[in-house]
Amino acid sequence: MLCESLSTAWWSLLLRGILALLFGCLTLAAPGISLIALTVWFAVFVLIDGVFLIAGAFAGRKENEHWWLMLLEGLCGAAFGLLALRVPGITTLVLLMYIAAFAIITGVLRIVMAIRLRKEIEGEWWLALSGLAGVLFGVLMMTMPGAGALAMMVYIGVWALFVGFALIFLAFRVRRIGRAGGAWRGGQPLPAH
Repeated sequence: MLCESLSTAWWSLLLRGILALLFGCLTLAAPGISLIALTVWFAVFVLIDGVFLIAGAFAGRKENEHWWLMLLEGLCGAAFGLLALRVPGITTLVLLMYIAAFAIITGVLRIVMAIRLRKEIEGEWWLALSGLAGVLFGVLMMTMPGAGALAMMVYIGVWALFVGFALIFLAFRVRRIGRAGGAWRGGQPLPAH
């Protein structure tokens, strides 16, 4: 089950949440940073996030038939991170499209994971909301690429903070479930599938 896999690698969710919070805080604290600095911050954020996801996916692959969703999101993050690091002198528009595409792809994958978790735990809606926020944020960035740089920095920072809080909440939720000895919903054990 997905919940068992996540509870095995709850630390990966926690570290990814902390990383997203750091990225969001850095982005909001320095909205006037250079394009190269933002590119490097984004690349490092998604690359490390991808590595944590890949590690978490492999750690829980025996308990979870849907482990490939985490692996796919991790590979996506690692690929976007490496791509952004390989081309640090990209234009603002290209960077915004990278970030938008990353947000949409990972947002859809988080929504799919939340739907799969729905039967296993309460509180999965945080993951679904973070996915929905990612999709909406990505669409906003793609449809309004000419918006001011400062406004885009604020959008990026708020999105990263929201994702960070959602991942941290989910990490502690699945950790608690794992310590309780299995998937629980509403205080009752779930029936075996």
